[in-house]
Amino acid sequence: MSATPSAQLNPFPIIQVGLSFWSSKTLLAATKLGLFTHLSEKPLTAEQIKQKLGLNQKGLYVRDFLDALYSMGFLERTGSGESVLYQNTPDTAAFLDKNQPAYLGGFLEMANDREYKFWGDLEEGLKTGNPQNEIKYTGKESFEAIYDNPISLAQFTEAMSGIQKLSFMAFANSFDFSGYKTLVDAGGSAGLLSALVAQQHPHMHCTTFDLPQLEPFAKATAETYGVADRVTVLNGDFFNEPFPTADVVTMGNILHSFDLEKKKMLLQKAYEALPANGCLVIIEMILDNERRENTFGLLMSLNMLIESDGGFNYTQNEFRQWVSEAGFTSVKFIPLGGPVSAAVAYK
Repeated sequence: MSATPSAQLNPFPIIQVGLSFWSSKTLLAATKLGLFTHLSEKPLTAEQIKQKLGLNQKGLYVRDFLDALYSMGFLERTGSGESVLYQNTPDTAAFLDKNQPAYLGGFLEMANDREYKFWGDLEEGLKTGNPQNEIKYTGKESFEAIYDNPISLAQFTEAMSGIQKLSFMAFANSFDFSGYKTLVDAGGSAGLLSALVAQQHPHMHCTTFDLPQLEPFAKATAETYGVADRVTVLNGDFFNEPFPTADVVTMGNILHSFDLEKKKMLLQKAYEALPANGCLVIIEMILDNERRENTFGLLMSLNMLIESDGGFNYTQNEFRQWVSEAGFTSVKFIPLGGPVSAAVAYK
């Protein structure tokens, strides 16, 4: 018979993580319902929020919903009783109000609509090694399924731009572009990285290179940032075509989506597209070599199990080895905030 657990042991961290989908779904629901956008105008009572969001007219659990968000630090609250007013925190006002340029709620909306249900099959994914997304139900791998549906494509593209914007801005602001004139962003999606680099560095001409379905999004981004004269939108398939040549080749959250064979193929293509003294920049959640500190990056690697056929995140040392095999001579890593960094490989 096992001994009774010591009174000094604390089971609540286990319980808290085990039930963290409660808090996750609460935040995802609030974002999907547009709560933080409605609160951008002025503080509201629970009754006013219920009316604006079209919640249950009985009003049951609305205050629980709002006070849970308050207790997690996503809302501020003043007053007492029925007159309590709820408002955004500085963070939710900046990042979860759809009217703000730093809005990243699109990624949370996609997580709510797609990934939340797919993660329910994580055990099956771990046992089989197979993706647990649309391919199970449609026979199409995730990108194919997303790109075939205009609504899904628009949501996915907005989500990727939203969650990557701060990292891309940090890269554009911190990387020394003085020795370069051209950049090609392979798998450029909506063209955000190219637009931010061109905006920050007027001497740079950038090319965003991706499938034809992304062209209208990329052109709209270049127009929005006022850099359409220095951002070229080029259609192509980086698996079946050479990368366009440039002084700098970038890939933002691309490499982790693929298995090792495809990773190495893309690195080799990047090497071949660069001149002597050019460089490759990978912007992703690259793991520390001990695989201990970047928890979000490790969870993102699990997300690649859910979303891809063989994709995974990797350590700094693994990246060094792969680019060395491709012919690159040196590597440095630039922290970009949170779990994201830029891995720079020089030719």
